[in-house]
Amino acid sequence: MKKIFVLSFISAAIFANAQSIGNSPYAAFGIGDVKYDNSADVTAMGGISTAYISDFNNSYNFRNPAANTNLELATVKFEVTNENNFFKSDYNNLSVTKHSNYISNISIAFPISKKIKFGMGYQPYSSKKYSLLIKEDAANGDVHANYFHGEGTLSTVQGGFSFQISPEFALGVRTNFYFGNLYDLDELTSSSSELINGYETRNKIESFNFTLGTSYQKKLKSDHKLTLGATYSFGNTGNMETTYTNSTYYYINDTKTNISIIDKNSSTDKQLIPSEGSLGVGYGKDLKWFLGGQFDFKKGETVQFLGKPFVYQDSYRIAAGGWFVPNLNNFRSYFSRVIYRYGAYFEQGSLNINNRSVNKFAITAGATLPFANKTSTRLSGIDLGIEIGKRGTVQNNLVNQTFVNFRIGINFADRWFQKALYD
Repeated sequence: MKKIFVLSFISAAIFANAQSIGNSPYAAFGIGDVKYDNSADVTAMGGISTAYISDFNNSYNFRNPAANTNLELATVKFEVTNENNFFKSDYNNLSVTKHSNYISNISIAFPISKKIKFGMGYQPYSSKKYSLLIKEDAANGDVHANYFHGEGTLSTVQGGFSFQISPEFALGVRTNFYFGNLYDLDELTSSSSELINGYETRNKIESFNFTLGTSYQKKLKSDHKLTLGATYSFGNTGNMETTYTNSTYYYINDTKTNISIIDKNSSTDKQLIPSEGSLGVGYGKDLKWFLGGQFDFKKGETVQFLGKPFVYQDSYRIAAGGWFVPNLNNFRSYFSRVIYRYGAYFEQGSLNINNRSVNKFAITAGATLPFANKTSTRLSGIDLGIEIGKRGTVQNNLVNQTFVNFRIGINFADRWFQKALYD
């Protein structure tokens, strides 16, 4: 029975009418569909960021706040994402396509001094949107119906500082504030009953944690370089306030009427945002090319979902990627100055359904298109990225999700907040 319920739940959830950030059926569980924390240029390289120090002076690395040695310009980024998901299930041979568009990154960063850099940004962290109705015929002739509904979004605001300890070694710290509301509803009724029994869960989240980062870059012969990096996120403070309400009622014009509360209680929990760590290594040539690899680990947590504990398992992510530019100084050929990016990743997900991990893999690509007016003090441009991959499987009564996601971002960079010097 449990397997049938889970199968029906994730299969039917893909027919939710409203488009949202979390339009995957797997977003229905727990805190929703968690997005990977990166900007468009880094996403186009498979998400490698821990050992990625940009060769250019117009980009801030939020993922590893220590990896910002070369930031010299003030930079403002605005990015949007277009998601295109294609779902398939062996349950009733379902096949559905869903799309969504949303703002995925807003950030500002600038150097405070030659050794201290600062950045602040906003990103969605997770989202859910699902509606599901399951009907069953009882032995006595009644028809039992279960209606499940959920919605909500968690967002994060980040602030990071980079400290250059020496020409080769840097430390960084990032504060992360998570906020939002999540709502889940389970309603049970039958054809012989006038009342609906509803179990409602409301979560209000306001939580902080911190990310520490370190980076080391060694200059080698012939302008080559070796880069190492590590990050660790920890220290949840704040609370997730959860309110559970078990009640009976009926609807008149979509409004609950004659509400009778059977039970109501609340709880608080700090263990919502998991601790995670990352290790990275990279090798490249100044202003020519870069190749890196990365390993991420995220600790599983238990959250409340429809009044019961929902367990996220430990997960990991392996990624590789990089960039190259044909000739940055060739002003006769625009495309020689374009930065081309590539990458791939595999992720063992935190969801485990029907004793099977919901895994994900993808290949990525993209480019940074510089604006025509390019000087040493102005390096604005457009970041493009594409991500093609799959998540899940039709085996073990699950859903196969194939996706093609596009990202586009505008980066305005210039020398702001710095006094001009005159002879």
